[in-house]
Parts: sequence; C-alpha cells; structure tokens
Amino acid sequence: MGQAAKHHHLIDPKSGFNRETKTFHSLRPSIHLPPQHIPMSAAEYAFSLRLLNSSPWQHLDSLAFINSSTGQRVSFSEFTRKTLTLASCLHSVIGLSKGDTAFVLSQNLVQVPILCFSLLSLGVVISPANPLNTDSEISRLIQLCNPVIAFSTSSSAHKLSNVTTLRFKTILLDSPEFDSMTTSSTPIQKLHHVEVRQSDLAAIFYSSGTTGTVKGVMVTHRNLMGNVAGAYANRTTERKSPAVLLCTVPYFHMYGYSFILRSVALSECAVVMERFDLRKMVRAMEEFRVTHLALAPPLLAAMAKNDDVTGGCDLSSLEEVVCGGAPLGKDVISAFLTRFPRVALLQGYGLTESTGGVFRTWGAEESVHWGAAGKLSAGFEAKIVNPDTGDALPPGKQGELWIKGPAIMKGYVGDPEANSATLVADGWLRTGDLCYIDEEGFLYVVDRLKELIKCKGYQVAPAELEHVLQSHPEIVDAAVIPYPDEEVGQVPIAFVVRQPQSNLDEAETMDFVAKQVAPYKKIRRVTFVNSLPKSASGKLLRKDLRKIVTLSSSSRL
Repeated sequence: MGQAAKHHHLIDPKSGFNRETKTFHSLRPSIHLPPQHIPMSAAEYAFSLRLLNSSPWQHLDSLAFINSSTGQRVSFSEFTRKTLTLASCLHSVIGLSKGDTAFVLSQNLVQVPILCFSLLSLGVVISPANPLNTDSEISRLIQLCNPVIAFSTSSSAHKLSNVTTLRFKTILLDSPEFDSMTTSSTPIQKLHHVEVRQSDLAAIFYSSGTTGTVKGVMVTHRNLMGNVAGAYANRTTERKSPAVLLCTVPYFHMYGYSFILRSVALSECAVVMERFDLRKMVRAMEEFRVTHLALAPPLLAAMAKNDDVTGGCDLSSLEEVVCGGAPLGKDVISAFLTRFPRVALLQGYGLTESTGGVFRTWGAEESVHWGAAGKLSAGFEAKIVNPDTGDALPPGKQGELWIKGPAIMKGYVGDPEANSATLVADGWLRTGDLCYIDEEGFLYVVDRLKELIKCKGYQVAPAELEHVLQSHPEIVDAAVIPYPDEEVGQVPIAFVVRQPQSNLDEAETMDFVAKQVAPYKKIRRVTFVNSLPKSASGKLLRKDLRKIVTLSSSSRL
C-alpha cells in the first residue's frame, strides 16, 4: 500500500480523524491555490476566481455593491475601473509604494472595498480599525502598525489630528477628493505593475482584546487567498441570479473583511450598511431582496425574539443566515427557526489569527446540527489537545483546539512572547478554546479555556449557563463570569438584560437556572443591566464585567 493510500485508509470517512497522527483532516472539496512562488495579490486572486464563474448572468454587468441608506450602486465593471484608477492615483500622484502601511478608520462604506482592492494590488499593507475607538486606543494601534497614510471619514478624522507620524495627509473617504481619485478623467500615467508576492504582508488586524491588551495580527496575501479559496470551493449549485449578501459585521473586523474578497470572488451583490440599526437592517433586507445574511449572535437573538421588528416585512427572499463570533444557544436557534422555517441557519468558527472561518456548516443538511460550529474547512487540519498532558485526543473528548492551514497568520506585530505562546511547532496555532469534535466531524465550542470557572474542583463553562439564561422568555441577553469565594474558590455570577417591562427578579432567575443544572453550577448572584459590553463583532467583553466584579469585591473588604 502506497503512503498516500495508507494515509487515506487511516482517516475516518465521517469525522476526518487520523488514528495514527491523532489529527482531524478536512473532508470538504479541495481548495486550489496557485503555487506559492507565483507572484499574486489577494485582490488579483479574487478577481481571477470571479472570471472562472460560469453562471449565465456572469457576463452581464451585475451589481457589486449597494449602499443601503443612500441607494448608491456600483456594478462590477465600475468597481474594477474605480479600483484600478484609485491604485494608479495612490501610486503615481500620492506616492504610496509597496510595503507602506495605510491606517483605515471607517464604518462600512462602498468606498472601503474599492480602497482595499486598490491597496492590496499595490502591495500596501491595510490596517483597518474601529472608528468608535478612543484617541488613546487609536494611538496604541498607530504605534503597532506604523502607517505612512490614513484614510478616514469626515466624522472620525478629528481622532487622527494628533497623529504626527504620518508621511502623507489623511484622505477622507466620503469627500469629493476621494471620489475624483476613483473616477479621474485626467490622464494618470499607466500603473506600473507592482509585483506582490503571496508571502507579503497584506493586512494588520486587531484582535478584539477580549482577554488582554489588543494585538496586531499580521495576515499575508496567501492567508487571505486561503480564506477566499475555501468559500469558492464550497459555493452552492448554479444560481439563476446573483446572491445578495447583507453583511452586518464591520469591515474593520476579520469576519466582515473576509466578505469583501469573498463577495467579489463569488460575484455576489453586497449590501453595505453604514450604521447598524436592527429596523433598518430588516427594511434593507426587504428592499434589496437579500438572500444571504451574515451577523453575530446578539442580532440573531434580536431577530428571533423581537416581533415588532420583523413582523409585517417581506423577508421571503432570505435563504441563508451565517452566524459567527460566539456559540449559539439551542433555544435561540429554535426561536429563530420557528420564525424563519425556510431559512438555513449556518454557524461558523474562526479567529482573526486564522484569517476568518476554520469550521462552518454548509447547506440545509448540516444546519440541523444545532449548536455545532460546523465541519473543518478545506485546507485545514485540527487537533484536540489535553491542556494538562499535551496529548492529542480522539473524537468526543474535550480539549484545546489547535489548527493548521494556509490561512494561519504570520504572527503578532512586535510581540515575540505572544507569538511563541500561540504559534507552536510545525505551524500549529493554539486557539485557547475548549472544544470537542464529534464522531461526524462537527466542532462544538465549550468555552474559552481562560474563562472556565473553578468551583469545588469542578470546571463550569460560562457559555453553558448563558444559554440556559437566554432560554428564559423574559431574558434578552446574559453573561456569566467567576466571582471569588473563600469556601469553593469561585462561583458563577450573572449579568442579565431583561425584556422591557419585565419584573423578573434575582431569586426567580437563580431558581430558573438551578432547576436545570448540577448544584455546583448554580448562579449565586444576579446583576440586572441595560446592556452587555460587546466588541464590534458581537463578542462579549468579559474583561469589562470582571472589572465591575473586582471593584465591588474589593469595596467589600
């Protein structure tokens, strides 16, 4: 038996688990990336995949982007032309060159994809950030990425006024100047082709800092290409018309950013929302006949529980909803599917450090695995590792998820300590997430390893208790964190957001949970709040809640 055949023989056809190496392999259709030595930018790669698309409407000039509030439309031919014109202007007029870094401070605008594709084609490193960041947070990000130019909107530009390290002036994306740079009729010298290698740095993203100080995640063109290739390999059957995607996640976050490249590669029409509002989202879905929706769990819960928001709107065009960022509770899934029975609810798991999705459910068949984050994406390998012994574990056993593949980041900017803790031998990335992969290859995320509550020697997963709380009809959202206790070490306490007009009290809440969990998992305290602190991608910021707990526990001393 040859080596390849033997290797294949050892891999379980259901879970992808190799009994010999104790590694999980993807069973998805293979991805096809160009050989690594061939120069190519992530933008070129996305455009090349679009040209391979054989859909009947492909040769018509379909829409690429729509601004949901202004109705501005950009077709694919316009998008290509604007991208090339802008790249030429940035290179020959402004003076940007390969290896420079551009800091981008903007909400979701149609101009952002145009800018991103232009910068990628020039080999300029993109570093997008949240415009809601404070001046001091922006200062920290600027120190990390060391940009020569900034792009912003008129509403956020003042936050860059004290930045003295930029070599070029800040360009406003919502200004006539930027518009003229994408449509310039003055003859700009033909853009000299910039040779971009796949191994070149393409972008610096910022991890949300949910567990510590913010880090700059370095992503190469090859990393971005790996992400797009996975989406392209799993594209569904031929469509009669283009998919219409509404991505509610910010473009400055990896989850949202990956949809820019993906929608171009798949010839989708992307509906862009400048400022997020649940009612406006639902109206945009109706107006533009949205077929695919990408969002974070809090929004899915709101769609499932808010009658007054979705009622009366024609959302019959909706085919798929992709949800990522945090695990979904089964009660939220049930409520959503009761309201939208014909919609496939797909979940995914990914990190900024993995350039987006690593596991994902595809199609209606897989969507029935409630609570699962999907199967391993093409090109990836995974291991479940015992955090205490370092041994790789078989299906069904809980441990830390390790991942490996072409989309794994290059590393953190200027942080060798974090790099050595996260990136280990042979290209493996430690995720810090406690997970298991079942016998069919579906991933289940239990919780962050660092978030586990140690009570009486037992481990309590906050996510499990949060799902129980969220199943209560009068609870909109909930978070559970540890509280120090002299007798048992730590006990779970909850922060709860009630429905408007709800009179639910602490005793009723604790009793509701106590009836459904083992005694050591019982909630010992409840604090009612108006909202929970979340990152831009919808991820719960437990560190902000821990600060409140630390203050209250120290004030009692």
